[in-house]
Amino acid sequence: MAKLYHVPLSPFCRKVRLSLAEKKIDCELAEERYWEASPDFLRRNPAGKVPILRIDGRTLTESAAICEYLEEKHPEPSLMPKSAEARHEVRRIVTWFDDKFHHEVTSKLLYERVNKKVMGKGFPDSSNVKAGAKAIKFHLDYMAWLLDHRRWLAGDVMTLADFAAAAHLSSLDYISDVDWNRSDTVKDWYAKIKSRPAFRRILADQVPGFPPPAHYANLDF
Repeated sequence: MAKLYHVPLSPFCRKVRLSLAEKKIDCELAEERYWEASPDFLRRNPAGKVPILRIDGRTLTESAAICEYLEEKHPEPSLMPKSAEARHEVRRIVTWFDDKFHHEVTSKLLYERVNKKVMGKGFPDSSNVKAGAKAIKFHLDYMAWLLDHRRWLAGDVMTLADFAAAAHLSSLDYISDVDWNRSDTVKDWYAKIKSRPAFRRILADQVPGFPPPAHYANLDF
């Protein structure tokens, strides 16, 4: 069985978990307090980051590379389209969320509100929280624009781009930082993603000291 070293609210770990679950790859989860930088952890990944996936006798790191590996080794069901142009669009949107969205929103909200407390690094920086709350509106509007022109974020079929976005938004939704009333289109998209069997284990996550809102695991929110 595969083994994933992860942190429950990490969007990068969640993206890998969604890919594994969608492809029905059994995987044991091991929570990793990466900020403690234990020798065993650093031997698995000297970069000191999660996720880390043990599969096929290999140790894989970096969420985007892991998801591409899973796609190549387990191509069905596919999370990447066939054409080079369509694959580029998927990769562009994955990078948008894992880079731009993460820098402007996730790191400003989730990391300030949750990670700092868990890691014992003090209180949230209110200026960061305000900046993240402002930036997420732009990103939700951009998602709404994309979804007004296509069925899914990267085209007419669900892809890894949708999982990357849902990984970030689900982590933020756990702490009630997503205004689902801003766009019915985005809300409907998330409801479709959220109702997939691949999402069930993620919606069962609990972080001590941070209970999720009532709507978090509700498929008809």
